[in-house]
Amino acid sequence: MPVLLEPGTTAFPPLRYASQEGLLAIGGDLSRARLLAAYRRGIFPWYDDLTPILWWSPPERCILPPEELHIPRSLARALRAGRFSITLDTAFDAVITACASARRRGQKGTWIVPELLGAYCDLHAAGYAHSVEAWQDGELAGGLYGVAIGGAFFGESMFFARPDASKIALVWLARFLQSKGFPLIDCQQVTSNLLRFGARAVARNEFLERLRGALALPFAPGRWEMPEGFFPL
Repeated sequence: MPVLLEPGTTAFPPLRYASQEGLLAIGGDLSRARLLAAYRRGIFPWYDDLTPILWWSPPERCILPPEELHIPRSLARALRAGRFSITLDTAFDAVITACASARRRGQKGTWIVPELLGAYCDLHAAGYAHSVEAWQDGELAGGLYGVAIGGAFFGESMFFARPDASKIALVWLARFLQSKGFPLIDCQQVTSNLLRFGARAVARNEFLERLRGALALPFAPGRWEMPEGFFPL
């Protein structure tokens, strides 16, 4: 049964309290300390402007170990064609704002409500949240953002304004993380699009075991930069 949280603490109930769907707790706040504590325990916020803050730990988790990335043939051709230029952490605010306003099939409105957007911008300022930007003709064509702690990257959302832009951003992210020794990308929920890239669903216990190993790696927070000459193929 979900537990009601009090503001001003970073405590969460044991994950066995989560509902069948994965709802663990309600309320609390979006302070930097609480968000980091949540991610370290495999918990993430997901709600909308009609509900209080909801904290989730689903019984199944979608993961993509960077070394297991699969690049579809058609996307590999687009990568070689160089249709987009890729940057890291140069337009975080623009990426998360675009993700918040993106229209998604079967969804009304957005879960990236203003207070959540502000909380992730704060994590970015502290060196924990990162963005990948895909540019075309000098304009932001797509991108994604997420949170990095230790050797784990927790993907949050992505958007595209031009075809393939977000997919190419994902490929660059996975290859960049692989080059840095990150063993885990948490994709949260299974989608057919992620499965095409080699992601798969694992049980909560396996996810937590992988997460513990990733968190033990000594990667410090800070701004990311794409290495000169780096290419994902």
